[in-house]
Amino acid sequence: MSPAPETLRRTRIVCISDTHNSTPKLPLGDVLIHAGDLTNQGSYSEVQRNHDITLDEAFYAENGHDFHNQTPQSHADCLALFTSAPSITYLNHSTATIRLSSPTGPHTSFSIFGSPYSPRCGNWAFSYDVAPSPNSDLPKLWDDIPLSTDILVTHTPPYSHLDKTSTHGAAGCEALRRALWRIRPRLAVCGHVHMARGAERIAWNLTSPHSEAHSTAWEDPGLGSNRISLVDLTGRKAPPLANDGSHPQACASAHGEDRCDVDTLRGRRETCLVNASIVQTSYPHVGGKKLGKPIVVDLDLPVWEAG
Repeated sequence: MSPAPETLRRTRIVCISDTHNSTPKLPLGDVLIHAGDLTNQGSYSEVQRNHDITLDEAFYAENGHDFHNQTPQSHADCLALFTSAPSITYLNHSTATIRLSSPTGPHTSFSIFGSPYSPRCGNWAFSYDVAPSPNSDLPKLWDDIPLSTDILVTHTPPYSHLDKTSTHGAAGCEALRRALWRIRPRLAVCGHVHMARGAERIAWNLTSPHSEAHSTAWEDPGLGSNRISLVDLTGRKAPPLANDGSHPQACASAHGEDRCDVDTLRGRRETCLVNASIVQTSYPHVGGKKLGKPIVVDLDLPVWEAG
């Protein structure tokens, strides 16, 4: 007998990134995702008020004097601001299962993987070296993302998707782009490239490894108006996302996650990618900082409890 179909319920996810000490006005939602660069230099006072370098313990031990020479900060104290807060799930290249249990919420559940890392550009925390040429071996850190991931949060965007800069072209990570094809999460949230704020729906090519069939850019309904910047994936205002979130447990147990057959994930045909950068200009912000709105995503997720 086939398993009973899951009950799905609309879940509103508010996405932000690269706030750099700004405090955007947040619309109502069920989940808030921040994809990194909450502050400028990660001092305790900056973190307490809202490049979060104090959270990267090894980096800060070696380079902290370059940022806070007169007032060294405590990695443990800064980290505790996140890990001790009951309403915050801090993901440092790690995964969690979230069950929304608010009495007034949707009572949905999802698996999320979050990572602060991005390709090395200057002396900043949570950096990794990228391949020097297209034929070089790609970094392996994105192999850690489980196949069961529903929502992926990374600071860097994938290569060629929401990663265009005004001076250096595409600045995203090719290894992450390939990992997205392998995982095909329902939603991927990033930031890092400030001027590339936006969203797109990526339709995956299921017969050619690591390739896309096409992508569709999002038109922001909140641009120049008081409306929220909404991405609808539920079918109410746009076609529903072609991704059933099916989890390949049988395949994973038989062959290992990284060797799963393409057919196992055939129900995951689309991924919505969001670059949720709030600050949309780069240092030194000639003419002043330009700030964007949070991007709100409506997504159907499975209900874990009636309510």
